[in-house]
Amino acid sequence: MKWTKFYLPDAYSPTMEQLVYFHDHTMSIIISITILICILLNSLLWNKLIDLNMNEHQMIETWWTILPTIVLFLIAIPSLKILYSMEELINPTISIKSMGHQWYWSYEYSDKFCKELESYMKYNKKNDFRLLEVDNKMKAPFLTQIRMIFSSSDVLHSWTIPCLGIKMDAVPGRINQSSLMIKKPG
Repeated sequence: MKWTKFYLPDAYSPTMEQLVYFHDHTMSIIISITILICILLNSLLWNKLIDLNMNEHQMIETWWTILPTIVLFLIAIPSLKILYSMEELINPTISIKSMGHQWYWSYEYSDKFCKELESYMKYNKKNDFRLLEVDNKMKAPFLTQIRMIFSSSDVLHSWTIPCLGIKMDAVPGRINQSSLMIKKPG
């Protein structure tokens, strides 16, 4: 395994691109805080100077409260923007209903033409991805706004495609929906 495999998968949708940018933004904040704490701990360990007036300063306590609040806002505002954009449905061209069953998924395309298919997992072969390969793959057009509708017939199921930045739970007796736009074919 190479060190480049430790990062997020390539983004195939605008949502995943925003999630990758948010990840980089948050990691830069966390790394800068970690470096600052290491520098402060290092100076505390090696510095023998004592300032008795430091105990009476109210200003430093004020800054110790204000700076973490600002950092939390720097993380929360982009996070909320991404969260709201993920839940937004923008005039879908096609709707795909995905129903979770005990050992398979069934898909129904019902907008322009009625087509149903069932997707079962394949058994392990040498070139297949374990527990990911199926006999009938769901096909979706790219550069098209898609509405995905999820439900389940028996138990909880989780439907996810990491490179598209989508993960929804299929709950029996409940309908969940999500918006999806694929930017690249594949």
